[in-house]
Amino acid sequence: MSIQWFPGHMTSARKKASESMERIDVVIEVLDARLPEASSNPMIREIRQHRQRPCLKVLNKADLADPDVTAQWLAYFNAQKGVKAVALSCKKPSDVAKITGFCKPLAPHRNDRLKPLRMMIMGIPNVGKSTLMNALLKKRVCKVGDEPAVTKSQQILDLSPTMTLTDTPGMMWPKIEHDSDGYMLAASHAIGRNAVIDEAVANFLGDVLLARYPALVAKRYGIPVDGLDGPALVEAIAQRRGCRLKGGALDLEKASLILLQDYRDGALGRVSLESPASRAAMLEAHAAAKAAKAAEAAEKDADEPEL
Repeated sequence: MSIQWFPGHMTSARKKASESMERIDVVIEVLDARLPEASSNPMIREIRQHRQRPCLKVLNKADLADPDVTAQWLAYFNAQKGVKAVALSCKKPSDVAKITGFCKPLAPHRNDRLKPLRMMIMGIPNVGKSTLMNALLKKRVCKVGDEPAVTKSQQILDLSPTMTLTDTPGMMWPKIEHDSDGYMLAASHAIGRNAVIDEAVANFLGDVLLARYPALVAKRYGIPVDGLDGPALVEAIAQRRGCRLKGGALDLEKASLILLQDYRDGALGRVSLESPASRAAMLEAHAAAKAAKAAEAAEKDADEPEL
């Protein structure tokens, strides 16, 4: 299953963000710390680089992510030109209070009432942009929800006499190139449920968790995990939690939602779905598969008789 999700309002949101970028000094891109690169919209990078705007990458939900893997991601992003990366939780006021301090060195020429620092919060749906906006302003100005794409319009607010903040709707991109990215985004609830099959997403998530955090899975569900794959894990959860349909068959959809919700809530412990190393391996495998497919097509064309 290839997962794609690009609601209509996101086209206008992209156009508006592109127009606003001319009047912005620093982009605050909010990412999910458990999947920082998969949750980074390539359109945001394209828009800000076109205007040569620096970026503060906020790895939100760091309290849910594997701290060792998060440290690797911070080193990865901080090595990039014009980028500063920090890991925090937007639900912690003490963490949020540091953000403007990280932004100021990225645009040192904007520091007074005549030239206020103009920041714009961007990111995909459901990564915590509105929570961050509300925390920075210390009042509820943005609607917050557990469903993706709650914010649908852009708004500009004064953070202080020397700083302004623009909030933007969550933006996906028209085509998710890598299937694993789609599954990670769906598992993390960045994609609307109408675009995914929960059982398939849970099977993918189960495979990742069993490969990287088997002890956490075994502890959470009280089951032996040796030899299990994702689908078998969902079945084991259904057995353990008594998820049954009328007639006694296992309710795999209910068990899938249990696994997905436990991951989203952090009930499994601190886990990350990707690391810089796993990301590089995935891209390498994708490139190799693409090259092999191109070679096969070229060979087939060469064998075709000329008419």
